[in-house]
Amino acid sequence: MESQHQMKTPITHGAPVITSQVNDLQKVWYTGRVSVTGGRDGRARSSDGQLDLGLSQPGSKKPGSNPEQLLAAGWSACFTSAMQLNAPALGVALPEGTRVEAEVDLATGTGGYFISARLQVILPGLDDTLAAELVKTAHGSCPYSKATKGNINVDIRVVV
Repeated sequence: MESQHQMKTPITHGAPVITSQVNDLQKVWYTGRVSVTGGRDGRARSSDGQLDLGLSQPGSKKPGSNPEQLLAAGWSACFTSAMQLNAPALGVALPEGTRVEAEVDLATGTGGYFISARLQVILPGLDDTLAAELVKTAHGSCPYSKATKGNINVDIRVVV
């Protein structure tokens, strides 16, 4: 019997409307699969059931998260992992209390709606130069940073 969280039709079915390939992907390590019904006032469910949450408009009294919060959470987690992966090659140990705080804006501008983001990387007690090098290296390897490069306004700051 199929789980209530299983999506019945793979995304590879149906007629392609938009296809964009800018990278030569050689191996897919993981695919996160989420179905959203109801848009910003709906529900998001992952195919494995690990994510099941209500969505609500920012400022709404309705409980739930929103796409900007989810992007901020995903990018923060990914950026932290990129620092963990790059730190040994730079001879850096991530200090206790390391964290990434992200803000993602939903904004309007010429041409419609856009997002912009700010990341604040907290590396307590780490040398300024090493911290900056680690953050630059992580930004260059983080898949979220790569996905947004040249597409949105981004500001990354380091606090030591």
